[in-house]
Amino acid sequence: MPRERDPLVVARVVGDVVEPFTRSTALRVFYGAREVTNGSDFRPSELLSQPRIEVGGDDLRTFYTLVMVDPDAPSPSDPNLREYLHWLVTDIPATTGATFGQEIVWYENPRPSMGIHRFVFVLFRQLGRQTVYAPGWRQHFNTRDFAELYNLGPPVAAVYFNGQRESGTGGRRR
Repeated sequence: MPRERDPLVVARVVGDVVEPFTRSTALRVFYGAREVTNGSDFRPSELLSQPRIEVGGDDLRTFYTLVMVDPDAPSPSDPNLREYLHWLVTDIPATTGATFGQEIVWYENPRPSMGIHRFVFVLFRQLGRQTVYAPGWRQHFNTRDFAELYNLGPPVAAVYFNGQRESGTGGRRR
């Protein structure tokens, strides 16, 4: 898919959260039976429980780190808490899911109060098992800085969805 048509580029996930990268590992995210696809819309009532994550890969000795952030907190027009960290899981073995990893920051379900927010899942390949420390707070998390601090390199996969308050209408224009 040409870079300019990549939904992560169109939605400014590339740029706001991560630098351009090449997808090399499968990442599937499900809330209940519904799979997250780039740009799909979800309501807070659908996001109460942590999602089921499926990570690809082919080498069982490979481990991954999953980050979930909201780059639009507290509102897309004034994202002064960017990025808000919703979830952080490390040491996820290839071909498994987040439940097999180490939850560093517990899942906080998205509850946007103003505007339509992008919620982004970013997957990194680790060099091996490693110790990762929880940040002191969730707001002002920086996915790029986190990846650099723990020597994770560029992402290997990412997916995002749009969310807004329960009574909101419409979706993000793409």
